[in-house]
Amino acid sequence: MALRRPGSAATRSVPLRALLFLAILFSVSPSARALRFDLESGHTKCISDEIKVGSMAVGKYHVVGPDPSSPDSQSQLPDSHRVSLRVTSPYGNSMHYAENVPSGHFAFTAVEAGDYLACFWAPDHKPPVSIAFEFDWRSGVAAKDWPNVAKKGQLDMMETELKKLEDTIKSIHEEMFYLREREEEMQNLNRQTNSRMAWLGFLSLGICLSIAGLQLWHLKTFFERKKLL
Repeated sequence: MALRRPGSAATRSVPLRALLFLAILFSVSPSARALRFDLESGHTKCISDEIKVGSMAVGKYHVVGPDPSSPDSQSQLPDSHRVSLRVTSPYGNSMHYAENVPSGHFAFTAVEAGDYLACFWAPDHKPPVSIAFEFDWRSGVAAKDWPNVAKKGQLDMMETELKKLEDTIKSIHEEMFYLREREEEMQNLNRQTNSRMAWLGFLSLGICLSIAGLQLWHLKTFFERKKLL
């Protein structure tokens, strides 16, 4: 078996394969699927998603009726089966709000980087009721409406998948740069913390030596005053 030198074509193709593998995993990530919850009346449930600046985020939610397969399941819901939703940015700005609704949707472009929070709650009822609802929250590449993109661009299925993989790889590339920036920030913070701890250690040592010197001076003067020395 022939050995290849470092830097050969086979060696250089490894990062591309890794990126493609990550792209496929990213495109089928469970975070892009609808989630189903059971919410007790009078309680609150929150879901968070880390979104980068400039990324698109879309969400759809609806209360699940007793018979989800029925086309009139939404209209047959009792008045107690209503939920309220508020989506807030990392700095507490409201991105979406709906009160006592059986379903709804939202879309926004992130202007702040960090964890966005979606909180659901249901009014308190006596006796308590359990409300089942589905929530589909997508951000970044998963938030794009790919069928419409293919229709507008007149792309076939293969071209659409390639375009989706290209955007996914770009998103992963941007995420790597974002993580690198965060790593540099953490390293700078660690260096500053270590420097401050070193100065604090020298200051504590100086205070301890000063106190020890004062104690020795006080004991010496005390014994001299008592004529014990």
